[in-house]
Amino acid sequence: MYYSYTYESPLGTLTLAKSEQGLCGLWLEGQKYHGATLTEALQPTDDPTLFSDVVAWLDEYFAGNQPDPCELSLAPEGSAFRQAVWKQLLQIPYGQTTTYGAIAQALKESGGTSSALAVGGAVGHNPISIIIPCHRVVGAQGSLTGYAGGLARKQWLLDHEGLDLEQFSIPTSGTAL
Repeated sequence: MYYSYTYESPLGTLTLAKSEQGLCGLWLEGQKYHGATLTEALQPTDDPTLFSDVVAWLDEYFAGNQPDPCELSLAPEGSAFRQAVWKQLLQIPYGQTTTYGAIAQALKESGGTSSALAVGGAVGHNPISIIIPCHRVVGAQGSLTGYAGGLARKQWLLDHEGLDLEQFSIPTSGTAL
């Protein structure tokens, strides 16, 4: 069974989802692939105690602190390849970025095979946005390509983490939050 809870953030309403294994979803309102990895419907709850650890983590993050995702019991559902990519995302330090190609290379070095395009697909389907920091992945030439929650939100998150957005190539359309 999956339980859901809504959290009001500076980026709008977030939907949180938990299973018996842990946090399995965190989606921004209107995000692509919302709930796509879940095998059952979400059961909304108004009981904040079930999600108190995630709420505390998000409160810290949005307050400008750097909570560690490892403090949470994360249980994203996906293929072995996607799981490997999401583990790589957790290695990206707060306030830093990496590229799809660098993640593909790290997977190859650990014995797997991958391409930047395949990594992009897995990053885009990350079911635990913000906490598993897919917003920290940029294109090879420093372009802010793709974000299932929208490029304006990706920019907001990177700016919130102290990155100088001037270093990135930002598409001219779809940048309003």
